[in-house]
Amino acid sequence: MTPALEVRDLCRSFGALHVARNINLALAPGARQALIGPNGAGKTMLVNLITGALKPDSGAVFVRGEEITDLGQAARVKKGLARTYQINQLFRELTVLENIALSVAERRRRGANLLQPFSRNRETVDEAAQLIETLRLGDDMLKPIRELPYGRQRLVEIAITLGQRPEVLLLDEPAAGVPSTESHIILEALDALPDNIAILIIEHDMEVVFRFAEQVTVLVGGAVLVEGPPAAIAKDEGVRAVYLGEHEHG
Repeated sequence: MTPALEVRDLCRSFGALHVARNINLALAPGARQALIGPNGAGKTMLVNLITGALKPDSGAVFVRGEEITDLGQAARVKKGLARTYQINQLFRELTVLENIALSVAERRRRGANLLQPFSRNRETVDEAAQLIETLRLGDDMLKPIRELPYGRQRLVEIAITLGQRPEVLLLDEPAAGVPSTESHIILEALDALPDNIAILIIEHDMEVVFRFAEQVTVLVGGAVLVEGPPAAIAKDEGVRAVYLGEHEHG
């Protein structure tokens, strides 16, 4: 089966600092995979390399078997690759519905029409409303983003990304900044995401990781240390050493 996302021998250095060392990674269609590692392991750097925000020194990135290494970020989105960010990038004065509808309209290339009443953009609004239902944001639909608790703002960001209809979704710390009392909201939202989307989650919250992921990749010093199902990763002595600070970072 052709992977939804594949990374082959990806390398990137800044002088003597190696942020990606021959990284190989593959997500099957519909995969639920997590990328973990200590601070400075290179997790966000890898996401930046995959999405085109950063160019590799060598190696290649593929979506559904098509190489996208030389494509820009916008072109990669059109190929079905989308991401969220550690810090959300929402229009705080606009409502939840307006934020999500903007994403849908951008994909439909009808962004200018959003200056008109929503009634003239019925298909866009209907699709946005479906995403709102998927992420269980109905009660907040007409509220400005600034009025929402941070956990629900993260849900809006996920809905916006889904508005691009990705085949591969990279979630960069969706629970970052979310109070522990609200982390269940993120988990419930992840459970509700479409089965056909391959998802790679980069997350520090181990509860989120082990409840969501079917496969876990551990990154240390810009290189893959180990990969396997959550139960095996939890028992791995090398992983334990890393998180206890006993691993030498090369």
